[in-house]
Amino acid sequence: MPPQIPHLRSTELSKQLIINDEPFLMLAGELQNSSFTSSSFMKEVWPKLKAANLNTVLGCITWEQFEPEEGDFHLDELEKLIQDAKSLGMKLILLWFGSFKNGLSTYVPPWVKMDPKRFPRAKIRTATTEAQAADVLSIFGQNAQKADSLAFKTLMQHIKRIDEDHSTVIMVQVENEVGLLGDSRDRGELAEQQFKQTIPTDLLDVLEKDWSRLNQPLKHTLTAWREEGFRRGLTWASFPGSRVYVDELFMAYHYALYVNAVASAGKDVYPLPMYTNVWQNYGSEDRDKSLVLPAKIDAAGGNLPGAYPSGGAIDNVLDVWQTFAPALDFIAPDVYLNDYENSCRKYRHRGQPLLIPEQRRDDHGARRIWAAFCSYQALGAAPFGIDTLSVEENVFRKHYELLSSVAPHILQAQTKTSASYGFFFDELLEDGTDTFPTREIDMAGWHLAVERSFVFGKPSAGSGAVIHLHGSEFLLLGWGFQVSFTSLDERAYFNGLLKFEEKEVVNNATGELRTLRRLNGDETRSGKCAVMPSEDPDYGGFPISITIPARTGIAVCEPYALFAET
Repeated sequence: MPPQIPHLRSTELSKQLIINDEPFLMLAGELQNSSFTSSSFMKEVWPKLKAANLNTVLGCITWEQFEPEEGDFHLDELEKLIQDAKSLGMKLILLWFGSFKNGLSTYVPPWVKMDPKRFPRAKIRTATTEAQAADVLSIFGQNAQKADSLAFKTLMQHIKRIDEDHSTVIMVQVENEVGLLGDSRDRGELAEQQFKQTIPTDLLDVLEKDWSRLNQPLKHTLTAWREEGFRRGLTWASFPGSRVYVDELFMAYHYALYVNAVASAGKDVYPLPMYTNVWQNYGSEDRDKSLVLPAKIDAAGGNLPGAYPSGGAIDNVLDVWQTFAPALDFIAPDVYLNDYENSCRKYRHRGQPLLIPEQRRDDHGARRIWAAFCSYQALGAAPFGIDTLSVEENVFRKHYELLSSVAPHILQAQTKTSASYGFFFDELLEDGTDTFPTREIDMAGWHLAVERSFVFGKPSAGSGAVIHLHGSEFLLLGWGFQVSFTSLDERAYFNGLLKFEEKEVVNNATGELRTLRRLNGDETRSGKCAVMPSEDPDYGGFPISITIPARTGIAVCEPYALFAET
């Protein structure tokens, strides 16, 4: 592979994105759906994104705009957008809104929408209706897949022609939140024919052979089949188990094949890293418990196939997608209402790299990216709707400024086991309850206890990371927390801080640090811990100002221990 083509490189723990032979940390944001359809509109947007310290933008290329008439591909607007991004030093992840976007087919061209005979629709039914045509293409018709594949291939050929020597486009998302809404499976004629067929042996062989590696929700779906001895020769209709989850398995297998065909067509001509994203199921066990939502929000989905897009690559069927869509380098979760760290864990399944292409754009979301980058080795995390925030409103600006300056340290730590730990603390509840316990982790021979930074008044929210540098030196990044260190050597009878220094970065390319000041006394709670204060600590009316506000958000700490003689 030529070095100028962005690609993924394996590390001890995951994979990293490589651009021009160097690892790259994506400080990303996703645009509103319509923004990237117009280069003239984007002229007003680019400066805001640059000022907010983004280095990567996710924007959609829609099939309806790219091929408004069959075989007539419109390339000029795309060229302008790529050129404008390149001129600003901005990288792009292009989102191909082809056959599917959010469980629907609203972005297909008019010549596809208006020809249901050639491009049949999926049919769905409810408890009160017969099967009716839905606003989504059926994955069981070959024509839509072929037309989508040809358009995507043409797109990738064009990107290669204009950008291969520049690497402005670094990755491509294939489709968007695929799956069927409103029913657990397609009830159209073509789908019914497939549902009555014998389940393909290649799928059953994988499910049996890889049993020990399968996600627990998929094992649960397959329990009855396993109890029957992994029997072959079954049709989808006769497969044992809960009907809605068998339906979901059926749809996932065929969606994976469909999306893989589209991705393969593009990858064959220009093999940039590719992925598809996921509208996750949302249930009581996996919800973000800090959120209180209205009883019904369509965009939130639910916990049954069809309430969320059935067949999309949620953890119930992630193994199927990873096996039968090999042209995709990974599957990426959108994280809005689900527990953030649970989502990170789920989508590191089988060692795949983590990218969060859509997430919340507020403080709640911004704090959590530290966990993604430093606990789960994320390639990037992109707040959605980043372009409709002013620079002043954009809370990611300060996080990305700090992350950009220390990216070499984060990228290096991502390649090593137990070398970094990212965390966050949300605001206290209105009654003062703290729902975030002390975070505890072992690293480099030390037990670390990470908690909110001490103040006499109300503790603030906080976020950041601890990175092991070498020996007993640790790099602390962020705001609103403190870390105490205890030696894991059982001979230790005393633990303390040998050195604690505030740092600043003098070279963003290398991450070189220099000392701004030595910290001790009040800034260590009299030697007990390394305090990374919040930007505006609450003094609580206490008459002595023993707490300083944050400045750079960067420090190096070296703990020490005394040992009993043996």
